[in-house]
Amino acid sequence: MNNFKAEAQTMKQAPPDAAESTVFHWRVKQLLEKLNKQPSDKVLDLNNSAMNTTDLKELIAILPLLPDLEEMDLSWNDFVGGALQPLTHQFSHTQKLKVLRLNNCRLMPKDVTFLGEALEVIPCLEILDLSWNNNIGGNLSSLTQKIPKGYNLKTLKVTDCSLTMEDGNSLAQLLNRIQNLEELDLSINKNIGHSLKSIARELKYLSGLKVLNLHMCGLKQDGFQCLDDAFQYLPELKKLDVSCNKEIGGGFQSSDAHLANLSDLEILDLHQCRITEEDMAVLTQIIPLLSSLQELDLSSNKSVGLSSDNLLTRLRFLPKLKSVLLSNCSLQQNSFASLAEAALHLPELKILDLSWNKCVGGNLKLILKALSLEAELQELRLSSCSLVDKDLACLALVVQDGPLAKLQKLDLSYNQHISDQGWATFYQGIGALEQLSELDVSLRPVSHCDCEEWFGQLLAALLKLPMLSDLDLQGWVLSKRQQKQLESFNWDNERKIRIDF
Repeated sequence: MNNFKAEAQTMKQAPPDAAESTVFHWRVKQLLEKLNKQPSDKVLDLNNSAMNTTDLKELIAILPLLPDLEEMDLSWNDFVGGALQPLTHQFSHTQKLKVLRLNNCRLMPKDVTFLGEALEVIPCLEILDLSWNNNIGGNLSSLTQKIPKGYNLKTLKVTDCSLTMEDGNSLAQLLNRIQNLEELDLSINKNIGHSLKSIARELKYLSGLKVLNLHMCGLKQDGFQCLDDAFQYLPELKKLDVSCNKEIGGGFQSSDAHLANLSDLEILDLHQCRITEEDMAVLTQIIPLLSSLQELDLSSNKSVGLSSDNLLTRLRFLPKLKSVLLSNCSLQQNSFASLAEAALHLPELKILDLSWNKCVGGNLKLILKALSLEAELQELRLSSCSLVDKDLACLALVVQDGPLAKLQKLDLSYNQHISDQGWATFYQGIGALEQLSELDVSLRPVSHCDCEEWFGQLLAALLKLPMLSDLDLQGWVLSKRQQKQLESFNWDNERKIRIDF
């Protein structure tokens, strides 16, 4: 109270501007400190603050004190839902607002209406994120119809909002009015695929679009073909995600292959799309032409490994590739050998995922030999690859030679065919991985294997891995003595490793 009285006295003596600044300092700082947030006159980050009704009322009261506010994040606060109207009434005091995030706020249909009406008083808004609000579905038009032509919106995200076909159609009508849009995220809206043809036709107005996320949108073959036609109007597209749309399988062979025109594309995600062998023949011709490609995800498409027209051989023409994800692609001996050969020409490769491809077992040396020419790999995933002792021995040898010195994450889980001696050899050889932060050697949940023969080598290895923060040992049976040794390891060595066993 004494501090408050002194501050109030200062306000009386100070000029108006200084008094106003002091009010801002006290009221805003008081609320943000209560919610464990840092005060700022331009950024109001209240994400996941467990706000209650009182906090929301106080927020509404302080908004007029933030005329320079540019970013507001109220995500993951349930009390915002149903109470947005008084908050939007204060937006006239924050006309410089550029970013508004309302993820998972339990927004109600009336909230969407009030937000739409408030857009005219925040003309500088560039980023609007309404993701994870399921009640928006069926009511998006009350927002989109209020956005005027020429509005400067650059990012619109409505992930998992239960959007309907009608929402998709209203969104399509909006696209030619917001031609500066750079990112559109409609992911995890399974019913919007029915209106994707109308959305795709309007994409021609978004020549500056850089990110298009249609993950799990119920996209079908005909919708994908319309989307392919739109690619010719999107020369600046950098990220395309059409993953988990299982009904587009077979649609690539019927497309006009405008995908090949996306020379600036850096990220292409096609995982779990039921791509056919005929599709693979088309993609084998297209993907190597995407000269800027850095991340490629073809996981859970078994035709990748079975295709006679081997795309993996032609990855050598994409020297900028940093991430190649091929989990569960049914790789065969020849396709795996083709990948290993192509890896020789991928000097910037950082992430490689070969999990759930059984052919890797007994043949890991093929890819390690290719990777050993460079020292940039940071993440290697080999879960459920039927690895055997000689694979781990080869891995340990490559580690000792130093070319994997920058490896940060290594996943060897669910490889049941490795003997105790194989694990012991591996732990004896991984001490050179000084940047390794995550190591997973878990077994399947039904497994119950003893680790007595190599447990000592594991403890010795932990001492040599200064950056290790996560160790997964699920499925291994540890004695009480071994459990106690692991639990006391951090204390004895002043470490903070999360050990899961």
